[in-house]
Amino acid sequence: MSVYARFGFVCALTMSFALASNAQLKLNAKTLGAGAKAVKAATLTDDDVIRYTKEYIQWMDEHNPVAPADDPMAQRLKKLTDHVTSYEGMNLNFKVYLVRDINAFACADGSVRVCAGLLQTMTDDEVMGVIGHEIGHVKNKDSKDAFKTALMTSALKDGVSSQGGTAGTLSDSQLGELGEAVANSAYSRNQESQADNYGYEFLKAAKLNPWGMSMAFEKLWKASQESSGDKKKGSQLFSSHPDTEKRMNTMAEKAKKDGYEKPVVAAK
Repeated sequence: MSVYARFGFVCALTMSFALASNAQLKLNAKTLGAGAKAVKAATLTDDDVIRYTKEYIQWMDEHNPVAPADDPMAQRLKKLTDHVTSYEGMNLNFKVYLVRDINAFACADGSVRVCAGLLQTMTDDEVMGVIGHEIGHVKNKDSKDAFKTALMTSALKDGVSSQGGTAGTLSDSQLGELGEAVANSAYSRNQESQADNYGYEFLKAAKLNPWGMSMAFEKLWKASQESSGDKKKGSQLFSSHPDTEKRMNTMAEKAKKDGYEKPVVAAK
C-alpha cells in the first residue's frame, strides 16, 4: 500500500511511508546524457507502457540494494509468496529491497518489490495484505494508467521521435525524471478503496486472516502519530493517502462481519 522522499514509482505506491534514514530508495539518476529514441507520448500503446515498465523496474533493481536469495528476509518473502507466483492470469516476481522504508509496490509487468522496513514491521498476514493491495492496483489498471501519465508528463514530454515506430530506450536521466513524476502521483479514494477490497479478498484466497489489511493500516496509522522532533513520521503518507484510520476501521468491520477473529500479536 507509497513517501518521504516519496517512492519513485507509481507502479503502485500505496500504503507506505519512509522512516528517516540514509537508506532511502535511489530516485535520482546519473546524468549520462544518453538520448532516448522514444515514440511521442500521445502514441503510447499498452505494450509500450509495459516495455517501459520493465525498463523502469530493471533500473530500480540496479539502483537499489536487492536482497540476495540467502538473505533471511528474501527467504521469508519467498516462503510467503511461493503460491502466488501466478495470480489471476498475471505472472508475478518478487524481490526485497534492503532499505528501511516501510513500503511495497507492484508494477504492471507483475514485478512486486517489498522493502525491508515493511518486512521488519509487519506480520506475515499484514505483509500479504499490503502485497494484495498493491496487486489490486495492477489488476484494476491503476498502475498502468498512472505510469503512462508519468511517462507523458516527464520522460517523454518532449515527444522524441521513434525509430521504426517502436518505443525506444530511456536514458538514465529520463528514468530519473520519470521517478520524480511517479513520486508526485496519487490514487483517488475510490481507487484506494477498491485496492483495499482486493487485498482483503487476496488474503482470503490465500487462506490467511483478512484482518491483516486492517492491522497493516493500524500500524501505519500509529506510526504516523509518533513524533520525530517537530515533524511527524508519515505526515506525507497522509497527504497522499487520506482516510487511513477510516480505511483501517472499514477493513476491521468487514473482517468482523465475515466472522474472522482478530489475531493477538505479542508485543515486541
